[in-house]
Amino acid sequence: MTSEKTIFATKLESFVKILKDHISTEDGQWTVKGFIDIFKNIYTLSSDTKIVSKILELHLFPKILKFAQENGYGYKVVLAEHQNYYPDISFVKAIDETVRFAIDFKTTYRNPKKPHLCNGFTLGSHGEYFENRTSTKNIQFPYGSYLGHFCLGIIYDRANGATIDETKSHSIDELQAIASVAKN
Repeated sequence: MTSEKTIFATKLESFVKILKDHISTEDGQWTVKGFIDIFKNIYTLSSDTKIVSKILELHLFPKILKFAQENGYGYKVVLAEHQNYYPDISFVKAIDETVRFAIDFKTTYRNPKKPHLCNGFTLGSHGEYFENRTSTKNIQFPYGSYLGHFCLGIIYDRANGATIDETKSHSIDELQAIASVAKN
C-alpha cells in the first residue's frame, strides 16, 4: 500500500464517521423528508431503494466536496459521466492527476425480519475494465490508474410503509411532521 493510499484511506475512514450526523437526526430519522417545489410544497419520498440511494448520494456530495478541499490534498472530485460508469466519484489530485482514488456508493436496507442481516448490495456490472485494467469502457478512468478503490456502504432501516403516504403533499410548515422513509 502506498503511503498516499494509506493517508487517503485513514482520512476517508475518519470522514465517514461524521456523515451520520449529517444525514440523521438524534433519534435516527433521515433528515431528507421529500422533494420541494417552488410553491413550497413537499412531496414525500418513496422508500424505493433506487430513489433513496440517489438522494443519499446527492445529500452527501457537499460534504464530500468539503472533504476533498479541507484535507490539504487539493483533490478534484470527478463525478461519473454516465449512470452505469464506475466509480460514482473519482478523487483526482490537482497537482498530480495520476493520483486517483475511486469511491463507489453502495446502499441497502436491513431485513426487517432479521435486523442483523441486510437486503444485499449490488456489485455493478464489472465490465471489461475489471479484466482489462487499461480499458475505458464504462469507467471514468482506467481501473488500473487508480491508486485505491473504496466503497462507501450505507445500510439503513426502511420506515414502516403504513406511515408514508406518497400521494400526499405537505406544506413547508409541516416539515417536522413528515415521516422519514429511512432511519438508523
